[in-house]
Amino acid sequence: MSAVLIPALLASVVAPLESARGSEDPEQEVITTIGPVGSRLPDLDELRKPGAVKGLRASQEARPTHGTLPRETVGPAREALARAGKVSATKVEGGSEARGRSGVSAAAVSLPEPAHTMTPRQCTSGLAGKDFYIRSRFAVCSGKTFKTAWLRGGRPVGASSFTVLAIGTIPKNSRTMTVVYHFTNFVATGVHNAPGMNISTNAKIAKSWPTRVRYKHGGVGTSMPVKRTWAQLLNGGKFKHTVYAAAGQGASGSDDSIFAVYQPTIKATPPPGWGEVHPVGGDLFMLPPRWDKAKYLPHRAKGAAIFSVATALIYSTRESAPESAVAKHVKRALTRPDQTQPPYLHKKLAGGSPDDPLTRLFKDERRKQANYNRSRYNCKKYFGDDYTQGGRKECDEYPMKTTYQGSAASEYDPRFHKRNFSVQALSKKSNGAAGNLLAQYYDKNRLIDGPDDGFLMKITS
Repeated sequence: MSAVLIPALLASVVAPLESARGSEDPEQEVITTIGPVGSRLPDLDELRKPGAVKGLRASQEARPTHGTLPRETVGPAREALARAGKVSATKVEGGSEARGRSGVSAAAVSLPEPAHTMTPRQCTSGLAGKDFYIRSRFAVCSGKTFKTAWLRGGRPVGASSFTVLAIGTIPKNSRTMTVVYHFTNFVATGVHNAPGMNISTNAKIAKSWPTRVRYKHGGVGTSMPVKRTWAQLLNGGKFKHTVYAAAGQGASGSDDSIFAVYQPTIKATPPPGWGEVHPVGGDLFMLPPRWDKAKYLPHRAKGAAIFSVATALIYSTRESAPESAVAKHVKRALTRPDQTQPPYLHKKLAGGSPDDPLTRLFKDERRKQANYNRSRYNCKKYFGDDYTQGGRKECDEYPMKTTYQGSAASEYDPRFHKRNFSVQALSKKSNGAAGNLLAQYYDKNRLIDGPDDGFLMKITS
């Protein structure tokens, strides 16, 4: 394949471009398909193989016309709109080494600040064929690659492709979500008029809870919709769109929470002379921002925004990690729950999958106390009245007492079995370190109380 990467593209395609423009052949047409970021542009030999064109047409017709949300989406959008069929790519950042060495006190461990930025390179490498890359609850991206086969008389004579990335970020303690669109990886070969292709980008708040919320849209250098040709995007393929939601618009009694679905619409239209001119693309993916002003979270005076996705609290089983004993307990609870106490053959605990996240319990002190009491009762039952060994150990429970899935869940929700939790007597120091990390995770990731938020557990070694 003799594909040429930009910036050398324009110089390399002058002759093919001129021949394409000069032709009045009514049988010129294009077939544009959309695939994951990083998908390869087929060479002409591949496109000319028997059945290849038929396969392209079938692929174009079968592509969904509506985008999806990340699989990890939480909040009202989770049930209202389609989520991706596979989990997002995620980044494990800040291992136990960043939190302190063995020997430090429980109070000395610290959780790294979640990422608030993302570069195009990080987005591209992070996606790795997935629909979404979640670097943190403040940095999420998606993207697609448009691939076009240029045909004459039904025979491929050229091929081209480009990639669009949509990188969503939220600064610390900010109520402004920024989405930067990057158009990259322009490739073309053979006979075509790729530089004449028109590319339109628009975005809107497609859903809002509550519906009455007023959003302020902005950007730098341009406003939506943005209409550019392939050639114009070669030297300026980047623009920004911002969305701001003022506090005081959330539902009553819900931590002033505002949930939304941000929907980009990207379409590529072939130039005149290449068959029927109609756009290909549409609503390729969606992002779920949320704004809150919870009194029990940082920046309580003005609140802040996040992306409403479940990310993971990371514990390490490495012996040097202060939380290692708890990490081993959580790992066993998630992977071998039948080997934990209290015994229950069908035990299945939340927090290991985006389809079953943990939800934070903050406001109901009586329910938290009920979780604590039931956990302690079971620690005494299965590890003895002196399970603390003179104060050296504590009763560790999973799911944690600060979650709605805690040990007393069956008292409040008939869907829970009365033994669907795990307890273990373990090091007081490790339990304290894990609890400190959990509290920091709640704050730094703005976890709100109730079923409209959630988080996962990830155990590293």
